[in-house]
Amino acid sequence: MGFACVHLLIALLHVGLVASIELTFELPDNQHQCFYEDIKAGVDVVLEFQVVTGGQYDVDMTLEDPAGRQLYKDIKKQYDSYSFKTETPGTYKACFSNEFSTFSHKIVYMDWQIGDQDNLKKAITPGIHAMSQLENSAVAIGERLRMVDDYQTHHRLREATGRKRAEQLNERVMYWSLGQTAVVVLIGIAQVILLRSFFSDKRPRY
Repeated sequence: MGFACVHLLIALLHVGLVASIELTFELPDNQHQCFYEDIKAGVDVVLEFQVVTGGQYDVDMTLEDPAGRQLYKDIKKQYDSYSFKTETPGTYKACFSNEFSTFSHKIVYMDWQIGDQDNLKKAITPGIHAMSQLENSAVAIGERLRMVDDYQTHHRLREATGRKRAEQLNERVMYWSLGQTAVVVLIGIAQVILLRSFFSDKRPRY
């Protein structure tokens, strides 16, 4: 039992090597922003992004390796996920562009996952080592916690997007209502003036 606990502790330390970079940033109109990350060769990487608010909820996104080769490119995308395995070590660059927009500021969410997400399961099952009940439970709990974290992140993003759209719709309805009220008031004033002109006394001219 003691050996299993020590083995499980070592496995959890290996899991700590998995890096996850979550970032929400503002992307002004006619601007672009780049993010850099140093990654070793042979590492599994997942890059996800989503436009939370602003304009038509779209941005241009490119991903380049240390040699400047383009690994991914898409234009006017609301959200996407790209998975790849690094071939060369160095600095990888992810750029987001809002240069096609003239007045819409946007808020973008980015999740950069670096490393094998199954490190826990691999670390505690080397060779023909049979997992104990404790190790099985640790693997199941780790996978479920990761799923819960992903679900919470996506639900927060959807809630933020839905709230922003609801605020924009409410603002448009308010402006429309104010416009309708102004038209009704102007029509009422015009009708009153017109009726008064019909019943006003006019002196005959001699």
